[in-house]
Amino acid sequence: MGRYQPALLGGLFIGVLSSLPFVSLANVCCCLWVVAGGVLVTYLLQQNTAEPVQTTDVVLQGLAAGVLGGVLGGVFGLLLAPLIGPYQQELILGLLRRLQELPDMPPELKTQFDQALAQQAQLTFGQMAVGMAVQTAMFTPIAAVFSMLGSLLGLAFFRKKLPQGQGTGNRE
Repeated sequence: MGRYQPALLGGLFIGVLSSLPFVSLANVCCCLWVVAGGVLVTYLLQQNTAEPVQTTDVVLQGLAAGVLGGVLGGVFGLLLAPLIGPYQQELILGLLRRLQELPDMPPELKTQFDQALAQQAQLTFGQMAVGMAVQTAMFTPIAAVFSMLGSLLGLAFFRKKLPQGQGTGNRE
């Protein structure tokens, strides 16, 4: 396994699961897929060696996986947008229509919903792409941090223990 393969696989894990419709909703729960990608990085790193993995290696690989996963999530989301975008737009429009029909809604709020419905109906693919780019720019640093935290969590699960009698002295 190459030196950066754990980060690449962790980033791919994060990117794919964070861009799939409905599956990506699990990220609402403490960035579940991002943290799991970081844990995966630590698992893969530890499987490569008989000695305990170094914390610095785990942290750097976790950060790299998060950055890669954030970018890949945006790219995959943009690629899936033509397929899923119309369904998502209909879902949003239906939700706005239902909210607008609530009997106790103040007239000012109904006016705002009318404006939101008009804007949502006129949304173009270019505007969706810009929105996805902004979303990716905001998600990537968050993914990097949470993936790093996930890789540190993975240390608690997967780090091998030193045999009895071996200290943590200088290793060459």
